[in-house]
Amino acid sequence: MSSDNEIFSRARLLFGDEGMRRLSDIKVILFGVGGVGSWCAEALIRSGVRHLTIVDCDTVCLSNINRQLMAVHSTVGMPKVAALKARLLDINPLANINALRKVFNVESAESFNLESYDYIIDAIDSLADKALLILLGTRTKAHLFSSMGAALKLDPERIHITELWKVKGCPLARALRQRFKKRGEYPAKKFKCVYSDELVANKCELTEPDDNSGKTRVNGSLMHITSIFGAMLASLVIRSATTDQSVG
Repeated sequence: MSSDNEIFSRARLLFGDEGMRRLSDIKVILFGVGGVGSWCAEALIRSGVRHLTIVDCDTVCLSNINRQLMAVHSTVGMPKVAALKARLLDINPLANINALRKVFNVESAESFNLESYDYIIDAIDSLADKALLILLGTRTKAHLFSSMGAALKLDPERIHITELWKVKGCPLARALRQRFKKRGEYPAKKFKCVYSDELVANKCELTEPDDNSGKTRVNGSLMHITSIFGAMLASLVIRSATTDQSVG
């Protein structure tokens, strides 16, 4: 038995040879490899996805360590995509990991060639960039799956999956819908989101920025929530690729 077969022997029991072939053939692009996206990437690679492009412009900082997969003291200061790529290749050296240290925005959008992918995963924080990715991604043949806000959450039992216009209790989803309505531009097709309807309050405020996000307000977030968001995004890709079930 080859090393590759051993790595995925448990997955093959669930998917069969055809399912594993499908996973190894699909092309996935993931935007944002922070608290949600990093765990999504690992779940995809550990399940047999071989062709994965990861996109993020940030570097690892100390405040990432509590919730981001590749964030440890030895990676502080490294580009997030570089640190994550090294880990993913340590899991499966045969994987094709394309690490792009870039930001997705109106200026760079065309450079990503979204049409060339089977799956587009949105784990972007910026409202404007997130909305743009959703608009452009839903115009392609690809399946698009999106993460709503994972900060200010404590209870994993309140994490769900549904279509954007059915999401309840999530300020980010509400802001996206309002933006689409105000501008008169709407996603070209329905897509599934991972979200939570929980909203807890910060119990204190940061006195000074502790990361490189550039955010004017920083909200508390924890690994046991962000990792579940990431795993659920990965599950949407995995189920779609290996079964005839429509999840997107």
